[in-house]
Parts: sequence; C-alpha cells; structure tokens
Amino acid sequence: MNRKTWLITGASSGLGKALAEYALARGDQAVVVASSTASTTELASRYPETALALQLDVTDAAHRANGVRTALDRFGAIDILVNNAAIDYIGALEEQEEPDYRRLFEVNFFGAVALTREVLPSMRHRRTGLIVNVSSMDGFASLPANGYYSASKFALEGFTEALWQEIEPLGLRAMVIQPGSFRTGIERRTKASGRPIEDYSATAGAFRGLMDRLTPEMFPGDPRKAAEAIYMVATSSEPRHWVVLGSDAQRRIGVKLDQFRSEFDAGKDLALSTDFHGSADNAVL
Repeated sequence: MNRKTWLITGASSGLGKALAEYALARGDQAVVVASSTASTTELASRYPETALALQLDVTDAAHRANGVRTALDRFGAIDILVNNAAIDYIGALEEQEEPDYRRLFEVNFFGAVALTREVLPSMRHRRTGLIVNVSSMDGFASLPANGYYSASKFALEGFTEALWQEIEPLGLRAMVIQPGSFRTGIERRTKASGRPIEDYSATAGAFRGLMDRLTPEMFPGDPRKAAEAIYMVATSSEPRHWVVLGSDAQRRIGVKLDQFRSEFDAGKDLALSTDFHGSADNAVL
C-alpha cells in the first residue's frame, strides 16, 4: 500500500477537517494541526496509529519548526503539505483596520509561505513531495468588502505559481485549490473590521449587510465532496496546477476570465505600441 503522510493546517473545521478525515479513512497518515487542539485531538483519537494532532499557530516560527520536526520524527516524511489555515475580515479597504488586515496576511499568506519553506528541505532531500495551497475563488476574482482577503489569496497564488516552476525539475509539485462557498461554518467565523463609511453603503456595505443574513443553505459546496476531489488530484499521477471547486467558483472565475480576455484583446495594439522599435525579438521573458 502506498500510504501518504499529510500535514494539514486549519484541520479543526471546514475543508481541512474534511480532508484529514477522508485521508485517514483511506488509510493514509495525517498530522492535523490548528491553533487549538480541541477538535483535532478528537479526530486523532479515532486513528491512534496514523494520526497526530498538534497545536500549531502558522504565524509562530517555533510552532512551525516544532510541528515539522515532530511530524518527521513520528512518520519519517511529509509527502503532502496542505496550507489550508485562513481567516477573513470584511469591510471596504478604507474601512478595515490595519491590525486586522496585517493579521490576515500573516495567517493566509506569510504563514503558508513560512511553513512551505520549513517543509521543502526534507522534500528536496527525498526528491518527492507536494505543496497544496488552498486559495479561493476570491484569489482570482475579487469582490468589494473582501479586498484584503482576496489580496492575500492573490499573493498565495503568485507564490505558488513561481514555486511549481522552481520545484518541478526536482521531482516536487505544487498546486492551488480555488474553492467557492462551502458549508464550513465560515459565516460564523468571519468578522467585520472597522466602522462603516456611508459612501460605501452600496458596495462594501451591501456585503456587510448580507453577512448578517447568511445561512448554510446559501453555500452550495459540500466539504466532504471537496475533500474527495482534493485527495484525488493530490494523489493522481497527472499533475494539476489550478483546481477549481464549486459551481459558484466555476461561474465567477469564468466571468473574470471572459472579462480579462475581452480587455486583453482590446488592448493588444496599445500594449505593442509601448516597446522600443524592433526590440520584441530580444525580450528575456
């Protein structure tokens, strides 16, 4: 049996927990981590031989180093790192408070980057391994009131795109997961930041108002089906770079691609007009 060892952040709820449960049920090993072990300990107790629950705040360097070291000591290798931990604040860009959006970037982007860097040396040594970075449809198509969250996910996607180009020649892989709205309870965890500004009432303000009326039924995605899909692409011999999950993500990303293509094509002559004469053939990229 080709058993894989997973390290999954944000595994106390939502997609992270669903993926951990699915991988363990398939006979794989999983290091399930979160800032609190209240939920992950219960999960690990059901699989005492193949699961390890650790408290790991992705923004804490000592937590990251200790978590990776403990995982390697227990299982010998980390085959798949899933950077899933994330937080969200809503509000117009002008409204949100700096400590909140800086914290958001520390968790969603810098924490994932740092944990990736912590895991890569052992993967490079073995010449095998996969980094799965969980982005969002908001990491490709931004919305008002969610700009800082989107920016953190845009950054994660840019990081991952460069990463796979650097590590694939070494036998390693990386991919981005772009989920839509899944029933993970995120509507209970998302908080507003800053005081509303009346001028944004029709844009960011409308989104703030919607948050108060959200119900689970408004989220079409099934976390268990997402877990199965992520497991399938992560363990497939056919490499993927972008994996869109959910009907709303498929729709929103499709609209953004159409909009970009339209403006891209319309701006072709303008783009070409800004080169030095005859220099296009000498471009380094």
